[in-house]
Amino acid sequence: MTLHPALSPERTPASQAGGVRDWFALALLMFPVLLVAVDNTALTFALPAIARSLDPTGVQLLWIVDAYALVLAGLLVAMGSLGDRIGRRRLLLVGISGFALVSAASAFAPSAEWLIAGRAAMGFFGATLMPSTLSLIRNIFREPGRRRLAVAIWAAGFSGGAALGPIFGGWLVEHFRWGAVLLVAVPIMLPPLVLGRFLIPESRDPNPGKVDLASVALSMLTMAPVVYGIKELATHGPGVTSLGVLAFGLATGLVFIRRQQALASRMVDTSPLLDMSLFRNRVFSTAITANILALFSYNGFILFLAQHLQLLEGMSPSESGTAMLPALTATVVAGLLVVPLVRKVRPGFVVAAGLALSAAGYCIVAFGNHDAGPTALLAALLILALGVGSAETISNDLILGAVPAEKAGAAAAISETGYEVGSLLGTAILGSILTASYQQHLTLPGAVAQTVPAGSADQARETLAGAMEVAGSLPAPLAEGLKAAARAAFDSGVHITAAIALVLMAAASVLAAVVLRRIPHAK
Repeated sequence: MTLHPALSPERTPASQAGGVRDWFALALLMFPVLLVAVDNTALTFALPAIARSLDPTGVQLLWIVDAYALVLAGLLVAMGSLGDRIGRRRLLLVGISGFALVSAASAFAPSAEWLIAGRAAMGFFGATLMPSTLSLIRNIFREPGRRRLAVAIWAAGFSGGAALGPIFGGWLVEHFRWGAVLLVAVPIMLPPLVLGRFLIPESRDPNPGKVDLASVALSMLTMAPVVYGIKELATHGPGVTSLGVLAFGLATGLVFIRRQQALASRMVDTSPLLDMSLFRNRVFSTAITANILALFSYNGFILFLAQHLQLLEGMSPSESGTAMLPALTATVVAGLLVVPLVRKVRPGFVVAAGLALSAAGYCIVAFGNHDAGPTALLAALLILALGVGSAETISNDLILGAVPAEKAGAAAAISETGYEVGSLLGTAILGSILTASYQQHLTLPGAVAQTVPAGSADQARETLAGAMEVAGSLPAPLAEGLKAAARAAFDSGVHITAAIALVLMAAASVLAAVVLRRIPHAK
């Protein structure tokens, strides 16, 4: 097989600069990136229409959302390693084909069970897409400056897709049936499917070793329970189910790690699924930590900002998505602007500055007044978005640059797993703290407590959404009293949550500045 010119070790940076085909390849890789990012957020807006059409139970509705994330998280590491072995382009094209076909079938699901199965299958094929795209970028763009720009464009596509998801999903559901949100995958996947074999170069690990199926099973039995346990904690709080499932996943993870270490130390043909020596690289492990914490802060912030805009400011979901669009766009812009910046400023300091901006955004929330409208919170989101866009772009480049090219698939899978875990932790931990604080600080006005039934009072004490729903059934004076009490309790929780996130982001910024400070300026 003839290797693509970008994979030739004797190719010089000067000749690489003219590699127009490389940029066409990157353009094709952006289609699955955009699709996955949009799909992550757009489906939420289709849930009411799905509920009316398929009449799922409450549990089934949760599984329609969760089935995708659980399968995806459980297979990311395995699929990244598989791409290193069989070829990243081959795995990407298989994933694109499968994702498009399953999405089309799911769009016309006649029952909730069918849709849940379809979402699980989408998670299976989705796990092949993001690690493949990032690892292919690592192998196409060998020269650091070009790779850094390519990673920035990749991250911008992911952030841009996430920003467009709520608006795009809301528009599709408003003008078409709910299945359009899934059916749109077909035209988006056609360009890379048709042209990918000609424009995207193949790459793989030249000495992959045999696949250890036990490690694949252990990785799934680690990630899926951990993700499920975190989501249960976020939704229902600590309980036997959430803590038990989480403990099982962590225990299996320990077995997985020891198996990888044992396989690496033996002279056998079977290779470890995950090269644990990667984590001994301080640049790699610190960049992964920065990615996790950046997504932690980002998703945790959006969690309570969405509630504030919709429940306290009275915005519709599409209006709140539009209000957040400038800040989400800033994530894309920041990711692109830091590429030339790291030629003058050390990359570690750029990552540290991005995390410090995230801390500054939370500082505005922790010590600000939220009664004067959403302006201050949206400004805080803008600052946070600038920080996240800066930090994650450079940290992703550091992750890829810290490993050999033949291990790019495994490194990309770890990075993507960090994305998933960071997003879930932000929602689960900050969301749980916010909910607990709200429940602790809410005091129902005396007239409301005496008027509403016990069940309605419990509903109001449970969540802000529950309080607003109960208020909607009360006379105006009582409704205003309940809304004011709920707002005060929610804001107290936001202040506490933001203060905790502020400390975490500040600590992460210091960690990045100390550990990554010796990385030289970019070339």
